[in-house]
Amino acid sequence: MKAPVLATLAALALTLSCTSGTDCRIERTLRKMTLEEKVGQMMQITVGVITTADGTALTAMADTVLGIYKVGSILNVPGGEAATPEAYRSLIRAIQDKSLEATGIPCIFGLDQIHGASYTVGGTLFPQEIALAATFNDDYAFRMGEITAYETRACNVPWVFSPVMDLGRNPLWPRMWESYGEDVLVNSRMARAEVLGQQGPDPDRIDAFHVGSSLKHYMAYGVPVSGQDRTPSMVTPRELKEKYFQPFKACVEAGAISIMVNSSINDGIPFHANRELLTEWVKEDLGWDGFFVTDWSDIRNLYERDHIAESNKDALCLAINAGIDMIMEPNRVQVCDELVALVREGRVKMSRVNDAVRRILRAKYRLGLFDDPYGEKASYHDFGCDAFVSVAREAAVESAVLLKNDNSLLPLKTTDRILLTGPNAGSMRTLNGGWSYTWQGDKTDEERFTGPYNTIYEALETKFDKVEYLPVLEYYGGRKWEKEIMGDISRAVRAAGESDVVVVCVGENSYCETPGNISDLNLSDRQKELVWALSAAGKPILLILNEGRPRLINDIEPLCTAIVDIMLPGNYGGDAIAALLCGEENFSGKLPFTYPRYSGKLATYDYKLCENRGTMTGEYNYDAVMNVQWPFGYGLSYTGFEYSDMRADRSEFRKGDVITVSVDVTNVGSVAGKESVLLYSSDLCASVTPEVRRLRDYSKIELRPGETRTVTFSLKAEDLAFAGHDLKWHLEKGTFRLSTGDCSLMLNCTESAVF
Repeated sequence: MKAPVLATLAALALTLSCTSGTDCRIERTLRKMTLEEKVGQMMQITVGVITTADGTALTAMADTVLGIYKVGSILNVPGGEAATPEAYRSLIRAIQDKSLEATGIPCIFGLDQIHGASYTVGGTLFPQEIALAATFNDDYAFRMGEITAYETRACNVPWVFSPVMDLGRNPLWPRMWESYGEDVLVNSRMARAEVLGQQGPDPDRIDAFHVGSSLKHYMAYGVPVSGQDRTPSMVTPRELKEKYFQPFKACVEAGAISIMVNSSINDGIPFHANRELLTEWVKEDLGWDGFFVTDWSDIRNLYERDHIAESNKDALCLAINAGIDMIMEPNRVQVCDELVALVREGRVKMSRVNDAVRRILRAKYRLGLFDDPYGEKASYHDFGCDAFVSVAREAAVESAVLLKNDNSLLPLKTTDRILLTGPNAGSMRTLNGGWSYTWQGDKTDEERFTGPYNTIYEALETKFDKVEYLPVLEYYGGRKWEKEIMGDISRAVRAAGESDVVVVCVGENSYCETPGNISDLNLSDRQKELVWALSAAGKPILLILNEGRPRLINDIEPLCTAIVDIMLPGNYGGDAIAALLCGEENFSGKLPFTYPRYSGKLATYDYKLCENRGTMTGEYNYDAVMNVQWPFGYGLSYTGFEYSDMRADRSEFRKGDVITVSVDVTNVGSVAGKESVLLYSSDLCASVTPEVRRLRDYSKIELRPGETRTVTFSLKAEDLAFAGHDLKWHLEKGTFRLSTGDCSLMLNCTESAVF
């Protein structure tokens, strides 16, 4: 056959294979690439390999990484700490120059912008996801995504490794604060909102003010059996499908362009080698055309740590064939040689490589990198503007949870004499947590990062006339986040005796990932000792919890008149708590996790009835609360809300029906307030033992004193189904109980269905 005919047939095949202009561009690019260039696109290297120690300039190694190995992706913060937009732009321009010279394909640069533009000097830092979840207000997740995208793209960084949607269901896990809490629905809705904010309205054409999302970490990362980071989980396929998969499914359906994989193992199978979960569940079943990226060195871990491969090359073979598309092997570019060899040996098919590269190229085209690799077609005058700050501050206000307020201690009078103490009272580091300017957040208190932001002490001074600050107990600093230094407690006790109220700020210092592993959930002995000592003064104690996970306080809780959990509220957390304590703002946050009372009795709100049999007499008691410190969804206010007249538009339903549920909510107090109205369902009998209840919808409203509003929910019958052991969804005949506030009603499903 003559060459022109071959060319014509190839062109025809290309035309037939194209379903869009982007697809055609991808195929034309792919046809021109050598095997080595394709493998280079599948590789990701940390920026420190190719830059000077301060991260400001490329080294000769960049010629090897970008020029010889054609690496298509770079990640991480240059120099190990936050940089200015100008510094990012300069560095990324140099990277793009070399990438375009080597292959004509732009590099994609990724950053862990976890709670705002947290690796960017002057960026807007929001509450961490666990605190955002406490708002039960999806709009804050959307706005955080949107503002983060704008300020990240101002750096010419087009891709972020967020949101995190690992269900935080084991409070020992050191990354719990990166999640939206323990509930499936909250994680699904808030993560989806964040993705839509990050990527904009059209995931196929992400403009210069938005970024690509990388969902983290697929999946069940947040339930390690040991509670330690990157250790195995033991979740059944049925539970994976019903709970842990759902937030990822919601975000994939919203258009997320990439997913980062869980570093660990479930039931003996590392996620990075699980073809069923990667290729079948996501790429095939959902028709997803994005790409999977590994976490840090996790293909190598299949060999060195998990022992399911006899060499790194074998591990690479397993992972790529399972469905991994991009290899985050941060310091070892020679992995490219191993993958090229695997293809030439026939152990990895060229079709699998082409599929991976198509997915990566598609992301680069969607982000407009081929058209504007230097990010020159837009300007970013709103970077760090007052409007962005206002959203972050409002989110911090709504994220704080009032857990106890005996004798109406709060709000405090501005004339009250306040003794302020505790290791978290004078620290910006503790307000922000990890992933803040540095990986561990350990430099957040340095002057170059603190800027105009207020610690709790500085913020209280702006609202109250008499604040005496005696730290007494302080954190050591640096990477030794748990180490504490105790001062003169007796001095604080004397000062407490002369005050009207003692405010004690306790909790955790910042940490991130494995360095944050602990073996005991109890608040530190020294922090408890401080509270015990201060209680001797006989003055009311306000305990402020500033922590990334619930630390146990059952022995000091009775000593405290009021307790507030601010979790990790970000740079504006100090201002938020000051406004709340003086009554300028009202509390509206609710716990997005179950706060345990005992280390040996950890539970989630959607437990099985048999876990709490002591509370049940006669009929099942679906309102029973386990012996926990505070339940999921708990939170007080300066006002009160009364629920009444709960009703539904039907008493019977079946698959395909939509149930309209309404309830009247009245502000029965004397001040305005916001209330998160949570709708739960309980399946009274099922072929798979049902949970005591499941959150099915929520809505946040604001009411003036005396005002009543009708809150209406639309609940699909399919939402009441569960995953069976066949991994299909089952909606079974029988009675369901719907509840919100202290109201409930019964509905009957008249027909079983499997789908």
